[in-house]
Amino acid sequence: KGVIGKGGMGEKTRIACQKFGCVYLHAIGGAAQVLAEKIVKVDGVYGYEEFGSPEAIWKLQVVKLPVVVTIDANGNSLHSEIEKRSSDELKTIFSGMKK
Repeated sequence: KGVIGKGGMGEKTRIACQKFGCVYLHAIGGAAQVLAEKIVKVDGVYGYEEFGSPEAIWKLQVVKLPVVVTIDANGNSLHSEIEKRSSDELKTIFSGMKK
C-alpha cells in the first residue's frame, strides 16, 4: 500500500504510514507522462465525483514506477532526516561566522 505525492508530508502522515503499514512515494513534479506510462491497470477510483480526478483515490497496478520512498512502513521519514541534517549543518555554518 502506498500514497503517491509531489510534496513532503508531516508527522501525522508518518504515524499513519507506520500504523497502517503504508508508504509515501514521492514523485517528481512535471513527470506525469512518464508516471502514466508505468500504470499497468486501474483497479478502482474512489471519490472521483466528490473530489475530481487529481484528488480522487486511485487504486493502480504499476511497473517500475520512478518514485522515491520518503516515508516507509516503519515510520522512518526521509523528509524529517533531511530537515534535521540541514538544520544541523546550518548551525555548524553559522556558528563559525563572525557577528
